[in-house]
Amino acid sequence: MALSLQEQLLKAGLADKKKAKQVRQQKHKQAKAKQKHKQVEENEAKLAAEQSAQAKKDKDRALNQQAKELAEKKAVAAQIKQLIETNKQPKFAGGGKQEEVVCNFTDGTLIKRMYVSTLTQKQISQGKLAVVKLDDGYELVPMPVAEKIAERNPESVVYRADNISEQDVKSSEEDDWYADYEIPDDLSW
Repeated sequence: MALSLQEQLLKAGLADKKKAKQVRQQKHKQAKAKQKHKQVEENEAKLAAEQSAQAKKDKDRALNQQAKELAEKKAVAAQIKQLIETNKQPKFAGGGKQEEVVCNFTDGTLIKRMYVSTLTQKQISQGKLAVVKLDDGYELVPMPVAEKIAERNPESVVYRADNISEQDVKSSEEDDWYADYEIPDDLSW
């Protein structure tokens, strides 16, 4: 077998054993340092990959949560629309020629009006019917249905006669002093 270059230099007397040993030790140190450096790089790369994977999982989880909330909102809106469509009451109850009466109610800060029959207005004021918002319009539904709608989305129920505040009760008690007086027939409220 052929001798290595180092062995050939030693035989020729061009290099000594001490110098050869130093060169071998230095090569060995460099090889170990490369391995160690490679392991550190691998560990850093592995750590960076794990961090990016965790960040991606967190982002995906947040996006899934948003999509789930959006789907729930759409489902609730569809349920409300279906409840209103299946249970809406006619604004002019009964048959024949009826008198139109204006029914005023508030939607947030706006005062809205709806033309209904006198019988329907009486049912609204007694708390048998409630005014609910459907898309851009308003419909009348029975009070139990309005309660189901309010459970899903309270903003959909615009007016309920049973939503009388304490101030309204006090003012109605104060206004009862004229209850003994008879109201003329030609006035309509």
